[in-house]
Amino acid sequence: MDTKDIQKLIDFIAQSGLDEVNIETNELKLSVKRYGQAPAAGPVPAAVQAPPALPAQQAALAPAPTPAAPAAAKADTSNYLTIKSPMIGTFYRSSGPDSAAFVEIGDEVKAGKVVCIIEAMKLFNEIESEVTGRIVKVLVENASPVEYDQPLFLVEPI
Repeated sequence: MDTKDIQKLIDFIAQSGLDEVNIETNELKLSVKRYGQAPAAGPVPAAVQAPPALPAQQAALAPAPTPAAPAAAKADTSNYLTIKSPMIGTFYRSSGPDSAAFVEIGDEVKAGKVVCIIEAMKLFNEIESEVTGRIVKVLVENASPVEYDQPLFLVEPI
C-alpha cells in the first residue's frame, strides 16, 4: 500500500462514520480508531499527547465567533488563493529545526515550489504550491497537526 492508498482509506473511514477499522494483509497491519468522546476526566501524564482532533471535533471545540468576525474575515480573504494540505499529518515550515523556512510572508511562489513538509506515518512529504502568487499569511503553526484539505497558506495572486 502506498501513501495515496492509505490517504484514500483514511478519507473513506472519516466519511463513513465508523469508529474503528482493522485491516491486515501480508505486508501491512492497519488499525484506525476515531475518538468520538473524550475519556472521563483524570490526570494525564505529560508524556502522553492527545490524538489529533477530527474535523468534527475541531468544529465542536472551536469557540463561537462573533457575528461581525466572519463577514470581516471573508471580505479580507476573498481575493486570496489557498494552499491546502493534501493529507493528514504534522506540518513543518522547514526541512529541519536549524533550517530556514521554505517560504516566509511576502515571498513569491510559483506552481511546483516546495512550501512546507507534512510528516505522515514517519514519511516526510514535500508539499508544492499549486498556485502562483505572494504568501500573505501562514495559517498553521510549525510542528502542529493538520487535517486533509486544511488551509495552510493564503496567497495573493500576482
